[in-house]
Amino acid sequence: MTDTSSVNSEVDHSEEKRKAPISQLRNLLRFVKPYKLQVIGALIALVFASAALLLIGQAIRFLLDYGFSAGSGLDQYFLGLMAVVVGLAVASFARYYLVSWIGERVVADIRNAVFSHILKLSPTFFEVTRTGEVLSRLTTDTTLIQTVIGSSISVALRNVLSFVGGLALLIYTSPKLAGMVLLVVPCIVVPIIVFGRRVRQLSRENQDSIAAVSSQADETLRAIQTSQAYTHEDLDRKVFNVAVEDSFRIAVARIRARAWLTGLVILLVFGAIDFVLWSGATDVVKGEMSAGTLGSFVFYAIVVAGSMGSLSEIWGELQRAAGASERLLQLLAEEPEIKSPENPVPVPAQLTEGVSFDNVTFHYPSRKNMAALNDFSLDIKPGETVAIVGPSGAGKTTVFQLLLRFYDPEAGIIRVNGVNITEADPQRVRGLTGLVPQEPMIFADTARNNILYGRPDATEEEVVAAAKAAAAYDFIMQMPEGLDTEFGEKGIKISGGQKQRIAIARAILRDPEILLLDEATSALDAESEQLVQGALENLMKGRTTLVIAHRLATVLSADRIVVLDGGRVVTQGTHEELMKEDGLYAKLARLQFDTGREALSLSAE
Repeated sequence: MTDTSSVNSEVDHSEEKRKAPISQLRNLLRFVKPYKLQVIGALIALVFASAALLLIGQAIRFLLDYGFSAGSGLDQYFLGLMAVVVGLAVASFARYYLVSWIGERVVADIRNAVFSHILKLSPTFFEVTRTGEVLSRLTTDTTLIQTVIGSSISVALRNVLSFVGGLALLIYTSPKLAGMVLLVVPCIVVPIIVFGRRVRQLSRENQDSIAAVSSQADETLRAIQTSQAYTHEDLDRKVFNVAVEDSFRIAVARIRARAWLTGLVILLVFGAIDFVLWSGATDVVKGEMSAGTLGSFVFYAIVVAGSMGSLSEIWGELQRAAGASERLLQLLAEEPEIKSPENPVPVPAQLTEGVSFDNVTFHYPSRKNMAALNDFSLDIKPGETVAIVGPSGAGKTTVFQLLLRFYDPEAGIIRVNGVNITEADPQRVRGLTGLVPQEPMIFADTARNNILYGRPDATEEEVVAAAKAAAAYDFIMQMPEGLDTEFGEKGIKISGGQKQRIAIARAILRDPEILLLDEATSALDAESEQLVQGALENLMKGRTTLVIAHRLATVLSADRIVVLDGGRVVTQGTHEELMKEDGLYAKLARLQFDTGREALSLSAE
C-alpha cells in the first residue's frame, strides 16, 4: 500500500512545480471540445456584438458632424444607428444563450465525470479525505466553474475585443488624445497583476474553508442522534461557528482585495478620461477638432475604460475558478489503488474451486504500525459454511474487506475459483458476493428500492419473496404505503432490527455464490433472530458462506469455526472440538454462555 504521508508530500511537491494557477483553466478544455459548434457560434456572435458596439461610436460621429446639418436627411442617420443597435441586440442574445448553454452543459459533464471517478476510488482515499470536502468540490467548485465558462469567459472575451477595437479606434479618431490614454495603461495593469495574485491565493483558501464548513456540518448531521443524546449541541454549534467565522474572515479578505483592485482601476481609468476630455474640449473650442470626433472619442474612451474595469473584476473571478478547477482536477487525477488489469483473468460465474487465503499480510494505511492480518491462511471449500470468531481487532472484518478487494494485501495471494483476485476485474469478483454488514446501509428511498439494490432487474414477485424470506415483509406491509414507503435518510423511520432484515432481504435477492455475513443478526431481537436465522439457513444451503458472529446459534450451525487473534489463525474446528481444546474459543464461548444464563435468570425473576 502507498504511504499516505508520502502521497501528500508528492502532491505538495508537484503543486510547487505547477504553472501559474490560472493555467489550470486550460485543462477544462477537454470538457468543452465536444461542443465545438456551439463554441464557434458563440464566438461569431461575440465578434458581431463587439463590432456592432464599436460601430455605434462611428454612428455618433456622423450624427454629430453631419446629421444636424442634413435637414430632412436626419432620419437616415437615426435609422442607421437603430440598425446597429438591433444587430447588437441579436448578436448579444445569441452570445448569451450559447455561452450559458455551454456553461451548464460542461459543468454537468464535469460533475458526472468527478462523481463517476469518485466511485472508482479505493477506501484508502476516504480514510484521509472527508466526505464533506468531496461534496464541496462537487457542488461549490463546479458552480464557480459554471459561472466562469457560462459567463465570465464570454464577458472577458467581449471586453478584450471591445478594448482592442476601442483602442484602435481611439488612435484612429485622435492619435494625440489616444497617446494620453495609453500613458495610464501601465498604471492600471500593475494593480491588476498584484491584487490578482492576492485574490487567487485568498480564493483558494476561501474554497478550502467552505469545504471545511461543509465537512463539519456533514459529520455533525450524520451523527445528530448521538449529538443530541450526549447533549453535545452547544459544542457542535461552537465548532461549526468557528469554521464559519474562519470562512467569513477569509472571504472578507478576498472581497477587500477585489474591492481595492476595482476601486483603483476605476480611479485611474476615469481620472485619465477626465483629463483627456478636458484636453479634447480645449481642442474643440480652438477649432482643432470637430464635436463629432470628440463625441466618438468619448464613446470609445468609455468603452475602453469600461472594458478595462470589467476585466479587472473578471480577472478575480477567473482566479477563483482557477482554484476551483485545481481542486476538481486533483480529484480527477486521484488514481484508484484498486484497478482492473488491462487483460483481466475471467472468473467463472459458479464457484467450483472455493476461496483461499495464502499467507496474507495486510496493514491499513492509517495504521501502518499494526498488522490487521499477519501471515493469514485459510481455505474454504465450495458450499462450506465457515464462522470466523475472535476478540475485537482480531482481523475478522478485514478478511471480508480483502475478499471484496477494497484493499490489496501487501503479501500473499487471495484466490476465488482458483483465480488470483488481483488479476481479475474487481467488479466481477464482487459480483459473486452478497454482503450483510453489521451496520446495514439503508437509503432514503422506498422499501422496494432498498431491497432492489441487491439486484435492480428483479421482478416484483422476487422482491416480495426476498422480503418474506428475511422476515421483513410483514412489518413493511404494516407501514402506510407498504413497499412504496420511504424509509428516510439512513432508514431513520425503521428500527435497527428492521434495517438488518432489509439488508438480509437485499442479499437474498442478489442470490450470491459467496455469502458474507458480518454480525448479520446482531441487531435483532430474539423473535426476529429466530425468524431470520431460519431464512439464513435456507439461504446458506449449498452456498459458500463466511460468517463473522458472536451469536452461538450461527456459530454452532457452521461446518467449521476459525478462531482469529492478532490477525492470525490460532485454531479451527467444530464447536465441540474447540471446546475440548479449552483455548481462546472456549473462553469466548463460556463468556457468552454465562451472559446468556444470567440474562435468563434475570428474566425468570
